[in-house]
Amino acid sequence: MAGDGRLNHELLPGEKGPQDACGVFGVWAPGEEVAKLTFFGLYALQHRGQESAGIAVSDGHNTMVYKDMGLVSQVFTESALETLIGHIAIGHTRYSTTGSSCWDNAQPTFRATATGHLALAHNGNLTNTHDLASRLREVQAGAGELFPDVDNNATTDTDVLTALLAAHPDMTTEAAALQELPLVKGAFSLVFMDDQTLYGARDPQGVRPLVLGRLERGWVLASETAALDITGASFVREIEPGELVAIDEHGLRSTKFAEPDPKGCLFEFVYLARPDTSISGHAVHAVRVEVGRRLAKEFPVEADLVIPVPESGTPSAVGYAQGSGIPFATGLVKNAYVGRTFIQPSQTIRQLGIRLKLNPLREVIEGQRLVVVDDSIVRGNTQRAIVKMLREAGAAEVHVRISSPPVKWPCFYGIDFATRAELIANGLTVDEICRSIGADSLAFISLESLVDATGVATDRLCRACFDGEYPIALPDESVLGKHVLEVLDRTESEFTAMDEVIRRP
Repeated sequence: MAGDGRLNHELLPGEKGPQDACGVFGVWAPGEEVAKLTFFGLYALQHRGQESAGIAVSDGHNTMVYKDMGLVSQVFTESALETLIGHIAIGHTRYSTTGSSCWDNAQPTFRATATGHLALAHNGNLTNTHDLASRLREVQAGAGELFPDVDNNATTDTDVLTALLAAHPDMTTEAAALQELPLVKGAFSLVFMDDQTLYGARDPQGVRPLVLGRLERGWVLASETAALDITGASFVREIEPGELVAIDEHGLRSTKFAEPDPKGCLFEFVYLARPDTSISGHAVHAVRVEVGRRLAKEFPVEADLVIPVPESGTPSAVGYAQGSGIPFATGLVKNAYVGRTFIQPSQTIRQLGIRLKLNPLREVIEGQRLVVVDDSIVRGNTQRAIVKMLREAGAAEVHVRISSPPVKWPCFYGIDFATRAELIANGLTVDEICRSIGADSLAFISLESLVDATGVATDRLCRACFDGEYPIALPDESVLGKHVLEVLDRTESEFTAMDEVIRRP
């Protein structure tokens, strides 16, 4: 991955770990090169999604969208950014949690409206997409000929929401948002724009992060504070759960569209967010170090060295070393220039497996009893390969410590974990997982210790992937899942085809 280079779950060719949420960025800044500011903001958020990237820019009259598949640095060139002229911009870097990974589903999404244009970028996952699609058809039917006809192949919850906001010819974008957002369920941190105004909105639970920053001549919205830092914006505050902000030539205004019931994602602290980001007033790096200290107290072991699985295991490994008094060492070296690749490895390279991205330091490891700290275990394949590699490098013992509880439940709010059947902790005890990955011992931090280390109250966090308690009601399984709109579209097409056959004389 680009960004902070966290490769823990991309180490094995073809291995899929917890895929990140998306990254969103928005800027309102007359006189600034907003496309370039957005590019650098997205660069700072690259770790949140590597499938596609896009930027929309408005000059006050027209909105242009430039998007493509690939990393931010692959999608945008200097010449491309120079064509995106204006004073308002939004950007998105995507990992697909609803809809396939294809150009049509890349963001920002775009719609013509009765009064101009609308572009939108979304981090999260809606849980009532089926209901919103039905409402969209009703609203469009009510708008009649006033509603612009769109030929669109997108199959995302984001596109449905964009179309819904654009489908009110008698309303401003702001008024349409205040009418529709209270009906939207699930996790959503949005940045969107019409030709004159930048908007930001966060679901009533505030599952995904969204922050507000100030430039000398404007404002910035971003998924993480690290994106404010890279663009020179000063942190102002988080967008509140259930809040809509609008930024234009008259300044910033805020409206509450729903009662807040904060349930921020606990996994942001574990893995998703950059270590140099702050969430709810708490520095992520410091939280991860503290988790490591608590892990050392909860599950001590006699060992010679503590080593991390780079990169997101490093802060907790530092904490474990501090808490245990066991020396910290670098025992695994990451290839700094191997990020996410769209080139499939050959069979020969696949057999080399983890060494494509990680290699052991034999002179450090040989003969040593190791504590290996990682952030989470999903399928167990990566940890199994690491343990095997360390033993081959001469490790005397390998004790694995995990800085999160066992992941037993899938996420429906913007992280694409494996299915529940694929989650190794779902069907096995800790001892059974330990034997499966070949470690001498294995321990996970307790949920209570993890939550306590964040400094955020338990009832203000979403812990669903660890305890199965989903704070936002989930619909029937038939209308839930990554490809729900594609399945529904296919089903409706099949019914239409059958109907035509039946009617045919």
